[in-house]
Amino acid sequence: MHGAMVRPARVEDAGQIALVHVRSWQGAYRGLIPQAFLDGLDVAQRTRTWERALAETDNPRAGVLVADDGGSVVGFVGYFPSRDPDADPDLIGEIGAIYVLPGAWGGGSGRRLMEAALGRLAGAGFTQVTLWVLDSNDRARRFYEAGGWSADGAAKQDDSRGFPLSEVRYRRSLSSLS
Repeated sequence: MHGAMVRPARVEDAGQIALVHVRSWQGAYRGLIPQAFLDGLDVAQRTRTWERALAETDNPRAGVLVADDGGSVVGFVGYFPSRDPDADPDLIGEIGAIYVLPGAWGGGSGRRLMEAALGRLAGAGFTQVTLWVLDSNDRARRFYEAGGWSADGAAKQDDSRGFPLSEVRYRRSLSSLS
């Protein structure tokens, strides 16, 4: 996966993004969230959601980037102004999602996606960026910490899927990228 190129997502990428989204959840969250939920994830339903989201994206300070390996999407990242009530969305950006196919883990696509998204956020005038991660997702937390992120003390519980997801917020400065 060393040759994956990062580029802006297009509506026609929706199906491949949905596949990455489902397969990465099934790989990354096995044993961390209920297996029945993971088994029920539906690529077709996620494709429709991604088609709508990509067609409606018109915020110059937000976007979705994909890692394209010879015409196959192996990962994606979504970024936008922070949605947190304690954040100034004019100054703080957010990584809302970053996922890579399990078969591509460790190949550099995640790092390239993150670097590209951070560069776009810095270029849009954000001074800091945050993201939320499942508190028990040690692999993701190691990835973020290796990239200069650190937990900032904020935590929340998301019950929207019918079971609790405990998340912690990570933060990093964008000053070195602007």
